[in-house]
Formats: sequence, structure tokens, C-alpha cells
Amino acid sequence: MVLLGTIVNVVFIMIGSMIGLFLSKISDSMKDTIIKGIGITVIVLGIQMGTKSENFLIVISSIIIGGIIGEKIDLDGKLTQLGRWLESRFQAKGQSVAEGFVTSTLIFVVGAMAVIGALDSGIRGDHQVLYTKAMLDGFTAIILTTSLGIGVFFSWIPVFIYQGTITLLATQIEYWIPKALFDSFLIELTATGGIMIFAIGLSLTGILKIKVANFLPSLIVLALIIPLIHYFPL
Repeated sequence: MVLLGTIVNVVFIMIGSMIGLFLSKISDSMKDTIIKGIGITVIVLGIQMGTKSENFLIVISSIIIGGIIGEKIDLDGKLTQLGRWLESRFQAKGQSVAEGFVTSTLIFVVGAMAVIGALDSGIRGDHQVLYTKAMLDGFTAIILTTSLGIGVFFSWIPVFIYQGTITLLATQIEYWIPKALFDSFLIELTATGGIMIFAIGLSLTGILKIKVANFLPSLIVLALIIPLIHYFPL
């Protein structure tokens, strides 16, 4: 089932939110342990994916060029500003349910794992990234619900729409491009996405703070480089 990864992600958010409603405030120590534990597993997943490349120069080029573009337009900063603006709008109206909904939605939707995981599900039928994201979102939902309330539960709706749409569109890619080109793109997409997943893991563990969203343009750069090399080999 092509949407299985997204469905599992949605179910974990629901379950996490329901658990959060019945729990007292989770200690900071417990939060830290959970997040770092997930961060370590995300690092391992990123390493597994990142080593799949057959032409690492393509991956390096995509990451560097994409990172430059992302930094130039400050993609991470703009997404952060969007989140703060939305939160301030709802907070000003005193809508606690809406605040929980918006805050959790931004956390679950805005990020490299949502995009990479949805693409992986649609293109390769591999849901591993979204399964990992589901675990992370589930624990995050527990923590958020203890402080923001039931609004967190309803964030499953935009998560399903966002990731589901990307996944369904990705299933059509193989019909648009030749098989050899598609296979090459798939391999390097996995490796490039793996590096970003690895960076997310580092950020979660606190080892190194990285603006991962600034590297999202790397996926677009990769989609441009692969056809150039395929049709105009050096």
C-alpha cells in the first residue's frame, strides 16, 4: 500500500496525543532521554541511506549547491518565521486548541523527513523513513499534548494531506522518465536524503545544531543534475 507509511505516521500521532491527554507533565529528563534515543536511531538510518550512492560526487554537489540556495533564501528562517507568525496569531485570539493544532502541525509537517519519507514511499514503496518519523512524531505528540492539549490530536489531518499528496505524486515519476534515469535518480535521492536524515539525528541528540531545512533545495538540484549526466555523460 503506497500510503502505508503516512497512515502509520498519522496513527502514531493520534495514539501519542491520546496518551498525552492522560499523562501528567513529563519531566525534562524523560523528554531529553526519549528525544536523544530517537536521535541516535535516526543517525543510524541516515548512515544506512547515505552509503547507497553510486556516484558520491553527485550527492556532494547536490548538497553543496542546494545548501547554498537554501542558505541564500534562508529557507529554514522563513519556515521558522511562518511558524511563529501562525502561533502568535492564534495565541492572540486565545484559542488554545488552535495553538496546539498549529504548533504540532508545523513540527510534524515542516522538515526534511516528511518530504524524503513521502518520496521514498511513493517512488520505492519503502516506508522506513516514515516509520521512523512516526515514532518521533508519536513521542513528540505525547509531550506536546501534555502542555498544549487536544489541539495536537487534530494535526494528523494536515500531515495526512501533505505527505499523502507528495507520495501519490511521486508514484507517477516513473511514468515521466526513462527507467535507467529513474533508477539512477532513485539511488542518489536515497543517499542525499540519508545525509539530511543524518543531520536531523545530530540535531536531535544535541551533538550539532544544523538548519536541515536549508538543504531541502538539494533534492531539486539532484533532479536537475541526474538528467544532465544521463544525457550528457562526461
